Amino acid sequence: MGLFDKKYCDICGEKIGLLGNRKLEDGNCCKDCAAKLSPWMTDRRTSTIAEIKQHLAYREANRDEVARIHPTKVLGNNTKVYIDETQNKFFVTRYSNWQDRNPDIIPLSAVTSCRVEVEEHKEQQYMQDDQGKRMSFDPPRYQYTYEFTVTILVNLPWFDEISFELTNDRPDSRYTDAYREYERQAEELRRALDPEYRRKAELDEKLKEALAQNLGIASNAAPVDQPANIWFCPECGRKNDDNFCPHCGTKRPVTIKKCGHCGYQPDDQNNLPKFCPQCGAPFGA
Repeated sequence: MGLFDKKYCDICGEKIGLLGNRKLEDGNCCKDCAAKLSPWMTDRRTSTIAEIKQHLAYREANRDEVARIHPTKVLGNNTKVYIDETQNKFFVTRYSNWQDRNPDIIPLSAVTSCRVEVEEHKEQQYMQDDQGKRMSFDPPRYQYTYEFTVTILVNLPWFDEISFELTNDRPDSRYTDAYREYERQAEELRRALDPEYRRKAELDEKLKEALAQNLGIASNAAPVDQPANIWFCPECGRKNDDNFCPHCGTKRPVTIKKCGHCGYQPDDQNNLPKFCPQCGAPFGA
């Protein structure tokens, strides 16, 4: 078969136009069929015709998943991670019209890890001498930028890695607000996707609920009665059980005992009657 012989797509059967061929391990694929593959699939050239057909069948079924998903959280910048917290599923895309782009819908349970790497880029700066020639500064000067890259590893039959740049404007220093903001976003992505972070968050939430329940029980418990001889000093506020406050020397306040019915107060507070001499009611009742 010559170099310019007509080729036909082994997937859809259509003729492949000039420069439109996409090689497979055992055949050819047109650019239209190749465009339907997952953007995260990187081994198309080593895939067989049968494997590509299976992949495209999965991609067609994925459209139903796209119609059912309702993101409740969106993370990222140019490329975004959309999470449906109700269904525990997510997808990653850089397109705002994602419903038309058929993004891969992935269960959160398929994520094995989520890591963020920061790469430092260094570019030397130059100046011009009096003759207009470029020359280095002495000592050399450099311009730095920092690239944040997110890599999500997944356990799926069609691809095992999703990688994208988190930064849209790369910060020029590790000590800027922009750099710290990307660190915050990276941590937020790890908390949302990484299984270890998610398990820790679930444990923290259960611990908070348990503490809240325990505090509720404690607040509803009956108050513990204080011993009858306990009193609080009116001067320093200390709790005491002696006749004089051991902290400031204040004498225990005298509590006047009287009849609960008529208000009669005996003159001898240390020798109380069993019955009130005024009304006959049991004294102290």
